[in-house]
Amino acid sequence: MPNWLLPEYIQDMLPEEAWRIERMRAGVLELLRLSGYQLVAPPLLEYADSLLISGSHDMDLRTFKLVDQLSGRTLGLRADITPQVARIDAHLLNRQGVTRLCYAGSVLHTQPSGLMRTREPLQIGAELYGHSGIESDLEVQRLMLQVLALLGIRGVHLDLGHVALFRALVKRAGIDEPLEAELFGALQGKDVPALRGLVGGLPAGVQEALLALPQLYGGVEVIARARKVLPDYPEVTAALDALETAAASLRPLAHGIGIDLAELRGYHYHSGMVFAAYHAGSHDAIALGGRYDDVGRSFGRARPATGFSMDLRQLNGLLEQQALPQGILAPHRDDAALQDKIAQLRGEGHAVVIDLLGSGAHRAELNCDRELVLRNGAWMVAQLDNQKN
Repeated sequence: MPNWLLPEYIQDMLPEEAWRIERMRAGVLELLRLSGYQLVAPPLLEYADSLLISGSHDMDLRTFKLVDQLSGRTLGLRADITPQVARIDAHLLNRQGVTRLCYAGSVLHTQPSGLMRTREPLQIGAELYGHSGIESDLEVQRLMLQVLALLGIRGVHLDLGHVALFRALVKRAGIDEPLEAELFGALQGKDVPALRGLVGGLPAGVQEALLALPQLYGGVEVIARARKVLPDYPEVTAALDALETAAASLRPLAHGIGIDLAELRGYHYHSGMVFAAYHAGSHDAIALGGRYDDVGRSFGRARPATGFSMDLRQLNGLLEQQALPQGILAPHRDDAALQDKIAQLRGEGHAVVIDLLGSGAHRAELNCDRELVLRNGAWMVAQLDNQKN
């Protein structure tokens, strides 16, 4: 096999894509900075125990692992940055009030998360710690939609769910872990026949609620239907109230809002409202988020937390691919006036490329549409001859 081939679902980013994504990254981080979020940069490699704190079997399967030759312990290449940011909040910053953090970096997956997805997403996101109210959920959800709008992603559909509904039913019925796992799988697949075979022996109200959950998806009218068919537990009422508030608040920012009460994505990870953004150009969610109040417990300090993340490489594929601005070609010459002119142009934000070869054979590869020419003793910018009409 040629040594220049890459593993499956691993790709290089060539100049145009790399520059576009870098601009996207810088723009998103600037929006997050202006919103009060502070940048952190966790390492790519950690002890696997720190990266798998959610107890999620899926996360375990997605994480590359290796043995550390220094300590003999198992290391993991991060498949998600959120647990690392939770560690920083809980153990390193140790702040007592509200903490807003953001990040951008590559993650690695053992398997692609979608048919056309890379195994090396460029994950960017924001996390808010220290506040458990609906206000922080709304702040993060609005921010996610604002980021997508900033990047030029239009027609975003937002789906909302709440894992506390299923958690409340499990707790009230005293369901053990093996049955909980089976119910979780059936709900994720909206497999009503399988659910019927699992709920026998549970309290009648819980049976009816679990069988109703797969049908409770659609528009915001689902919330009113849920109030009629789900038990009047305080946890259920609070979850439905939160979804109703979020849907009303976010409606102006989204092309459409859906409710799915059987959506348990990240069930072992999240503890409250979960959300996902979708776009007509992608079968997969283009941004994900939710509340995860228990993640910091593994680091000795559980704090209320909510956040979102997205893959810039996936989002770049949804955008119209516009060519990058072309540069100005400059001759390779030891001329003080020329060097001053080059410095001036670069200071103004123009790309100036030195023509080291000095021949026209490969000039097209330099991506320039103008050149510096000496006219009447002064260096001036002119259109390249091969660009003129």
